[in-house]
Amino acid sequence: MSTAFIRIKSGAYRTTDVSGVCFELVEQYKTTAKGGYVTVKNGGVFPGMPDVIRVKVEGVSSYEFVSEGDSMVAEVKEKAEVTVETDEAIMERIRERFEILDQMTEAATNGDIRAMIVSGPPGVGKSFGVEKIVEKACLFDQIAGKRLRAEVVKGSATALGLYSTLYKYSDPNCVLVFDDCDSILLDDVALNLLKGALDSGKKRKISWLSDSSLLRREGIPDSFTFNGSVIFITNLKFDQMKSQKLRDHLDALQSRCHYLDLTLDTMRDKVLRIKQIAADGALFADYDFEKCVQDEIVEFLEVNKHKFREISLRMAIKVADLRKSFPLRWKAMAEVTCMKAA
Repeated sequence: MSTAFIRIKSGAYRTTDVSGVCFELVEQYKTTAKGGYVTVKNGGVFPGMPDVIRVKVEGVSSYEFVSEGDSMVAEVKEKAEVTVETDEAIMERIRERFEILDQMTEAATNGDIRAMIVSGPPGVGKSFGVEKIVEKACLFDQIAGKRLRAEVVKGSATALGLYSTLYKYSDPNCVLVFDDCDSILLDDVALNLLKGALDSGKKRKISWLSDSSLLRREGIPDSFTFNGSVIFITNLKFDQMKSQKLRDHLDALQSRCHYLDLTLDTMRDKVLRIKQIAADGALFADYDFEKCVQDEIVEFLEVNKHKFREISLRMAIKVADLRKSFPLRWKAMAEVTCMKAA
């Protein structure tokens, strides 16, 4: 297969204008509910970013094919590196996204936002902030001894279980948070139920047309109107799924509700997220560490980022536990218990 190169006439990668920049083409123009894009090889243009990236364009007329000799890769790199995000800009971008997540979650607990999907890698604090806000919203229910108007569902969920849970929390101001329930997306029946709950229409009617002794026993009707709010937290990047069938379903979900990508796509992003939370004073709040010790832990994580099984807030806490328990041998302990085998 021959290699093709394109020059972007008008387009952007994230917030960086790449008009006039040349890339090696991976996949031609496609459209989603969020807009059009062309898939290209990074080729070192954006250091620290994925090898394959998507450049936002408005159509096939937004780029042109050029020869490899005309692609001027060296000049492209020089131009793009001038505008690549700084560490401070990345941390500010991530902080802003998590602030938006908090605000959207509060809106969901008030019934103003009816459906939201949150995408981001594991261990970066997606669930923590959402659960904290939901617990706060349920505080008056607890004081009054009422049934809580919100529930956090974790792990696997069957289609029937999903239907039952949606019914129990179908009243206005009820909130359902599905955390790490990606199995729902792999079950056609469950996925269609979720589509119904996330629908942006004024009336969201959900039905179960199969006979079920469980529903009869619990007095759950075979159809009802869902008036609650749903927050679906996932580790999946919807726009990077390889299965075309699944991507079609996920595109349908995105078109029905708010979709918040926390944009923690690279190792650099994850390390800076750890630095951000540490700098804010929240990461090691439960430890009696001096700042120099906190900095030592963060530096150890950054230096060995490719050796750890994962880079996340959870891993930072694991290392902090070792630092507290084994102040003289914590690095050796971390190498054995937290890092990949050599």
